[in-house]
Amino acid sequence: HSRLEETSKPVVLWLNGLGMDNSQVAKMITKFPQLIGCRLEENLKPTVRWLKEVGLDDSQVAKMLTTHPHLIGSYSLEKTLKPRVQWL
Repeated sequence: HSRLEETSKPVVLWLNGLGMDNSQVAKMITKFPQLIGCRLEENLKPTVRWLKEVGLDDSQVAKMLTTHPHLIGSYSLEKTLKPRVQWL
């Protein structure tokens, strides 16, 4: 197995588990290739958990991440996302 496959497979499977099909995941990776290198436990899971805590359901989370995949990979949850939402 390649290093890329080792890091991307868990991310793809986790996104599939959120209800996203492979075409949605492919769209996300095309928009934000760094997504496949993101860490599940440190980046992806906490951000999705927080999105659900602020009131988004699974389909809304899937739509948001498909449209704006950089939200779960390039912004700090504590330093950027939470303060911005609190400001709103």
